[in-house]
Amino acid sequence: MMFSLSMSVQPQVTLPLSHLINILHPLKSSVGSSSSATCKSRKQKEHVPEEDLHRTEYALSAGNLRELGLSDLGKQQLDELVSQALPRLSPQEAPPPAWGQSPWRTSHLSSHSFFHNKHGFSLGALPLMPPGYLNKRLSPLQAVCTELKHWPAMFQSRGFKTLRTKTRRVQSAFERPADSETFAPSFIKGLLTRDKGLDADSLDGLLRNKNIPDGQQEAFKRGFAEGFLKAQALTQRTQDSLRRTRLFLLVLLLVGLYGISKTPFISVRFRTTTGLDSAVDPVQMKNVTFEHVKGVEEAKNELQEVVEFLKNPQKFTALGGKLPKGVLLVGPPGTGKTLLARAVAGEADVPFYYASGSEFDEMFVGVGASRIRNLFREAKANAPCVIFIDELDSVGGKRIESPMHPYSRQTINQLLAEMDGFKPNEGVIIIGATNFPEALDNALIRPGRFDMQVTVPKPDVKGRTEILNWYLKKIKVDPAIEANVIARGTVGFSGADLENLVNQAALKAAVDGKDMVTMKELEFAKDKILMGPERRSAEIDQRNKLITAYHESGHAIVAYYTKDAMPINKATIMPRGPSLGHVSMLPENDRWSETRSQLLAQMDVSMGGRVAEEIIFGHENITTGASSDFDSATRIAKMMVTRYGMCEKLGVMTYSDLTAQSPETRAAVEQEVRVLLKDSYERAKSLLKSHAKEHKNLADALLMYETLDAKEIQLVLEGKTLETR
Repeated sequence: MMFSLSMSVQPQVTLPLSHLINILHPLKSSVGSSSSATCKSRKQKEHVPEEDLHRTEYALSAGNLRELGLSDLGKQQLDELVSQALPRLSPQEAPPPAWGQSPWRTSHLSSHSFFHNKHGFSLGALPLMPPGYLNKRLSPLQAVCTELKHWPAMFQSRGFKTLRTKTRRVQSAFERPADSETFAPSFIKGLLTRDKGLDADSLDGLLRNKNIPDGQQEAFKRGFAEGFLKAQALTQRTQDSLRRTRLFLLVLLLVGLYGISKTPFISVRFRTTTGLDSAVDPVQMKNVTFEHVKGVEEAKNELQEVVEFLKNPQKFTALGGKLPKGVLLVGPPGTGKTLLARAVAGEADVPFYYASGSEFDEMFVGVGASRIRNLFREAKANAPCVIFIDELDSVGGKRIESPMHPYSRQTINQLLAEMDGFKPNEGVIIIGATNFPEALDNALIRPGRFDMQVTVPKPDVKGRTEILNWYLKKIKVDPAIEANVIARGTVGFSGADLENLVNQAALKAAVDGKDMVTMKELEFAKDKILMGPERRSAEIDQRNKLITAYHESGHAIVAYYTKDAMPINKATIMPRGPSLGHVSMLPENDRWSETRSQLLAQMDVSMGGRVAEEIIFGHENITTGASSDFDSATRIAKMMVTRYGMCEKLGVMTYSDLTAQSPETRAAVEQEVRVLLKDSYERAKSLLKSHAKEHKNLADALLMYETLDAKEIQLVLEGKTLETR
């Protein structure tokens, strides 16, 4: 409902009825509460004249109008305003109030209606005011309803006040009087003060409220202004800093997401495990050629054909031939299979894709097959190229039916399809490497997939010499180093083992403070790898040292004076690993086969230690130090009887499984082994007794120097004096 009131003196005022009700409501609450408190404190009943009552109500109405900002309106204009806003009760409808009963009362109990429970009277009739409440201050709603006799308006009432913000409370403290507890809504205030402008005397009002002397008011204003300006500057700096921080974080996030910078600490790369982006980027191997591969000449020669295929495929396809699909490198660990694959790509100058078999083995179904597809898709796009799959047995193992892993064959099936499917892979060579070719699936190693199988064995003495010379060029070494001597003593070493040997020698020289690596450091590294580090902290008594010296010198004497025994390299009584000493021997060349006399010589050398203990210390004082020697001698004797056919009584028949033989045959084999061992023991005893003087001299030299090389052993056995170290 809207109402409009036009007068000649007052300006036009337009406001909704709901706002008028909202204005009256807080006044009703505040006045009602104060009047109730006044009523309780007095506790007296007085008779007030009717004209004083009307005067009080009129004053109350004037006060309410003053609070509403409508104090300038006259009584006639006010009556006209209310008559248009609120309907009056007709004289017939409004019953006269009973004397002594107030038309307003506070109800603390539930009534039959919401209005009666809220306002304390029903809509049917207004009760009379009691005499004790005539002097009570009426609320605006009570005053309007009583004086104008109109129907009460329904409005919402709350029994609490909402907490105002700090800014609102501060502003209210400056704007309203100190004794005023309520004020009109913001709509009416803005409406009534819209033509008055801003309050320019708020700071002066603050000075008056604070009771600041006149002499300090200028300083107060100046400080107030300076504080305001500093607060604005601080707020501006904070906003600028926050803006710069957000901008920096945004730039850093963009750099990380899009990989603009390749700096490791700036670039943030995200990798998913879906298998869709797991293909290996190609690498150019221009700095790796066959010159870097040593000790495997046969494998290099076979792979040279693959290089020719990659360089000039038309040379072979012109005759109707097909390029090989794959090459399988087979050999023990550390022989250079990966280096050979890199050398093939480097020689042909084609992209090189490297992948490990374990990269295709994932817990998620289909990831391995997806990575296989991506790898071959990129390889076909960059053909000709080389794909190298290391540890092929982990992805290409034999297929089995397993209810626990029903999807385990997807990866190898995808690999088989990519290598020999309906689409040819012209110019893509797959090189696989494995240590267990017997574990591969038969469909993978058939012709058409891996057409060539190249064996990469451990290097021979010539290959070991080449590998040692290659790695010795990378460190500072003594020109007098003989790489072939180290190569002869490293039978069974792979290329990786020899690289480790050279590195250990370089570390030993650095620890000792030397400027270069000598043969001493190389021998130390070889013994450390073969027999473990030295146990210098082991406390061995003099008697055990003496027994060990005669034991090791017994081995050396038999080896030195036996015709077909291997040459001695070194003898020492320094504890290494489980042994208290050892004698190392070096063959002149790698032995591809051994004669019967060479096998018997090895047995005699093994018997030399126990024989020396028995001759020097007696049969009652022999020790357990010869257990490993007896194991070696027994193994050789048994192989001579059961595998090599070197026994006259049993002939040239092999006995691989003695448990399947008859008791008579087993007894015959055992008897022949005993004869061979006994004869070897007697030969060693006879030789040591005939060289007792040399035996003693060599044992004394070992007690003094602990370690003797081949030249020093020869000088001692020839009766010459060793130079002081």
